[in-house]
Amino acid sequence: MTPVKRDPIAHAQAAGLDPARFPAHIAIIMDGNGRWAVERGKERFEGHLRGTETVRTIVTESCRLGIGQLTLYCLSIENWKRPKLELDFLMVLLKQYLLDERELIREEDIRFRVIGRRDGLPDDVLTEIDESERLSQDNAGMTLCLAINYGSRTEILDAVRGIAQRVKADELAPDDITEETVADALYTRGMPDPDLLIRTAGEMRVSNYLLWQISYAELWVTQTYWPDFTPETLHAALKEYALRERRFGGLNSPVIEGT
Repeated sequence: MTPVKRDPIAHAQAAGLDPARFPAHIAIIMDGNGRWAVERGKERFEGHLRGTETVRTIVTESCRLGIGQLTLYCLSIENWKRPKLELDFLMVLLKQYLLDERELIREEDIRFRVIGRRDGLPDDVLTEIDESERLSQDNAGMTLCLAINYGSRTEILDAVRGIAQRVKADELAPDDITEETVADALYTRGMPDPDLLIRTAGEMRVSNYLLWQISYAELWVTQTYWPDFTPETLHAALKEYALRERRFGGLNSPVIEGT
């Protein structure tokens, strides 16, 4: 199937957005699936099902807007503390998502990636992850990165261990270790750092997500639960981002003596 040709600038402008002010990389902490379901008298799994529909909607909208990368926090290492029945359902849902979304990946020319530890994930899920990455490795559209069995402290720990092994093998001198050395040892090596971090469900924390990478990301929190997150919610975040003055520790305006 040939990828669909779109005009992201026209799509953005039609939504009242300025594509020149877009973040190159958006990271999202998708929160509130369970609460969305419970507040409606439903089982928690129904919130997760609805959440996958939202993922499809937001991935599609991000592609049509011309966003360079979208990284979604799907399953944290801490989530393994949840009831086994819920975890088993999440694994089935994840496998089905990987199968169902290959058509969208082809249509939108998405490059698919996964970050996180593979240990603990079922073999059939790992097989589908590998296949989706293989099938999309030559695609030239948006990078869709799913953080699965992911924790940022674990990521940094794994990076430190890898660097220590290089030092031990005399491949790297301690004095030669730079920020780039660390970045290249992370799961996200080769990816740009997020410019915008979105969190749903009103939680005011980053939950062990991309701690190294979001050092200078703009944060945007909405009370909206993830199943109710719409393209219009994404547009609101992008409009707010466009108004932010990103200084990266410096000053964008002239310094007035005495201030």
